[in-house]
Amino acid sequence: MGTVHKRLTRDFYSRDVLEVTPDLLGKWLVRRFDDGTVRRYIISEAEAYRGGEDKACHASRGYTERTRVMFGEGGHVYVYLIYGMYWMFNIVTGPKGLPQASLVRAVLNIDGPGKLTRELCIDRSFYGENLVTSKRLWLEDNPVKPSIRSAPRIGVDYAGEYWKNIHWRYIIESNDHQ
Repeated sequence: MGTVHKRLTRDFYSRDVLEVTPDLLGKWLVRRFDDGTVRRYIISEAEAYRGGEDKACHASRGYTERTRVMFGEGGHVYVYLIYGMYWMFNIVTGPKGLPQASLVRAVLNIDGPGKLTRELCIDRSFYGENLVTSKRLWLEDNPVKPSIRSAPRIGVDYAGEYWKNIHWRYIIESNDHQ
């Protein structure tokens, strides 16, 4: 009998980003490609960005067209382009009006957020995608809970000493997740 994969519901994403982000590790990120092929990837690294008070979070600068989706309900996709070439895949968390998101930095065997979005063919068209109902991108539960560790976020020196050193990056630290 095959493994039953249960899609994550809105309730999972509606929690605070500091609860959701570590809980993303070990979950299945599922991508249905245009040709119908479905691939599953285990999330192995993610970073939390927590609204207005977090100087490393895009939403700390207020509501803009770019950050609009972050001010909506959890469970939607926030993507943005860096260096004119790499899409960053974020999962909006929390209740409507409190902008938060988890940056998915890696899945097993694909390290780096730019490599990840290239592999999954994630681009601007995914902005605002609803992970609860999407037919091309969603997350599924995995009953195996991996061991994780926390570390400072990457590439946020501009946010100042406190925000660049806070341990809001979560990483699977062992191979007990499959």
